[in-house]
Amino acid sequence: MKLDVVSLDNKKAGSIDLDDAIFGLGERNDLLARTVNWQLAKRRSGNHQTKGRSDVSATGTKPFKQKGTGRARQGTRVAPQMRGGGVVFGPHVRDHGHKLPKKVRKLALATALSAKAQSGKLVIVDEAKLSAPKTADLVKKLSALGWGHALVIDGETVDQNFAKAANNIVGIDVLPSQGANVYDILRRDTLVLTKVAVEKLVERLK
Repeated sequence: MKLDVVSLDNKKAGSIDLDDAIFGLGERNDLLARTVNWQLAKRRSGNHQTKGRSDVSATGTKPFKQKGTGRARQGTRVAPQMRGGGVVFGPHVRDHGHKLPKKVRKLALATALSAKAQSGKLVIVDEAKLSAPKTADLVKKLSALGWGHALVIDGETVDQNFAKAANNIVGIDVLPSQGANVYDILRRDTLVLTKVAVEKLVERLK
């Protein structure tokens, strides 16, 4: 697969051959769904907690006498049906994460890259660098390029001027190549890769 390379000034800066083994895969929505669920489950804090019968602080004595009150008999104040009693089968602190094979994760990332390439939403830029961290300047460049909601992936490190300028723009995310993931790729309309990012992703997924 061959794509044109553009600059941030919206000028053609050559072309690049993309590996079909990574950018030319077929549609696999099942893999994408599994990976997104795995990512979202892993980021859940899991710190929700309710008190069971053994956690409620209350006296152990019988609430009222067995007979003569006209009420249903009760033996404890911490029973679930009592006001202030324990909760039955309530949530407890736990880890929501689950395992997903590494091969599945790699294939899902390659599938997400392929989906963007085949839908025409993949853009290759020569570099994502700015001379100064000016948000106004970057907004003009992005407007000319037509990037509304985009994920920009760079090499091992991200240019700090570009990252600071993009940090103030809603809908623009910037990640290093190691941080590339299925969820962030799918949630943005346009995927922007630098030439260095393409090399790093190919090394990672080969």
